[in-house]
Amino acid sequence: MIGERIKKLRLQHGMSLTELAERAGIAKSYISSIERNLQSNPSIQVLEKIAGVFNTTAESLLKDDIDPTKIIDSEWMDILQEAINSGIPKDELLKFIEFNKYKQGK
Repeated sequence: MIGERIKKLRLQHGMSLTELAERAGIAKSYISSIERNLQSNPSIQVLEKIAGVFNTTAESLLKDDIDPTKIIDSEWMDILQEAINSGIPKDELLKFIEFNKYKQGK
């Protein structure tokens, strides 16, 4: 069920119910009722807000086969967004990644 999938994602991200509610802009009690399957039919808007926190889509929350390796940790997305906002070009970031791989190989 959708509530179980949301709870699983939240716990995989090490996120409290309060933190998810704050990041999604949804009442903590409402998310709790979804996770406990008391509210089994949340709106697409609610699902999109929750999915946005996990950098995934509402559609993926509806699927039974969520692959946690394909969902990017929200902290990594924050770091990437900060790099974008600070004007770091993609090619520079890629050069850094390649340099780091080279450094680790030694």
